[in-house]
Amino acid sequence: MSSVWVSVPLATRERIKRSMTHPDLKPDCVRCAALCCVALHFDRSDSFGFDKLAGEPCRNLMPGGHCRIYERRLSEGFRGCVGYDCLGAGQHVTQLLFGGRTWQKEPELLAPMMQAFATARALREHLVLVRQALRHRLPPSLAGRGEDLADALEVAVDGNAPAGRLLSDVAAFLRELRPVIREAT
Repeated sequence: MSSVWVSVPLATRERIKRSMTHPDLKPDCVRCAALCCVALHFDRSDSFGFDKLAGEPCRNLMPGGHCRIYERRLSEGFRGCVGYDCLGAGQHVTQLLFGGRTWQKEPELLAPMMQAFATARALREHLVLVRQALRHRLPPSLAGRGEDLADALEVAVDGNAPAGRLLSDVAAFLRELRPVIREAT
């Protein structure tokens, strides 16, 4: 355990430990409607074997939401897929927000599911960043703001609440952290 971690108040340390393993931040592809395979775009590169537009199903996606090359993704040039982590956004959108319904069976759900997925993923990414920031010894005012933002993000993640203002507040908080983190390193 680092000295920085020891300097974090015990209650905050316990909350961070619990929240870093929050089950909603772990992907569960079986409970998802293959949202990353349709919602995200990628360009042909050393991470992806071909170009794909957002909203276009990956050509490796089979009916039923399974990947045709799942076991061979690395050898087929899709290490970007191997390394991708939705932080649980996919199953949250599919199961909680859309009640298990899928864009594959109801194509009219594609646009709203993609939007909800983008929001859920952004909220989760920001929550992880704030939680990581709280691991550092921060001035009390920043630590308090970080804890408030983490609490607000946890509520938003659970309900996929509107994210605009909250994500702006997190971005401002993270900008304020830069000099503190630089000084600590």
